Amino acid sequence: MAESRISTHVLDIAQGRPAQGMPITLEGQGLAGIWTVLGKSRTDMDGRSDDLYPANLRLQAGIYRLTFEVSTYFRSQNVTTFYPEVVVLFSLRDVTQPYHIPLLLSPFGYSTYRGS
Repeated sequence: MAESRISTHVLDIAQGRPAQGMPITLEGQGLAGIWTVLGKSRTDMDGRSDDLYPANLRLQAGIYRLTFEVSTYFRSQNVTTFYPEVVVLFSLRDVTQPYHIPLLLSPFGYSTYRGS
């Protein structure tokens, strides 16, 4: 069985295209509630990032958060945004499953869900 991973796909729904080049940080919450950076990435030409979780670490159940640096992306598009960051917290229970967390955004709103 392949090692599980955490991935995302960011779409700029105002422009109808992938959000290329957006910085993303993945963190895990430790037992004392302290957040630890596990990975950093940028979305590719298709708005995807599938290299956030380190390949040398086994995925563990727990609380994780993705921080999307939305202002960096919109600044590259010469667009002002109301949300400088989007932070998504999620809980992993079954480490045998892949986890895909898409983000749909515009300068004044966003939506996320558990993808497949």
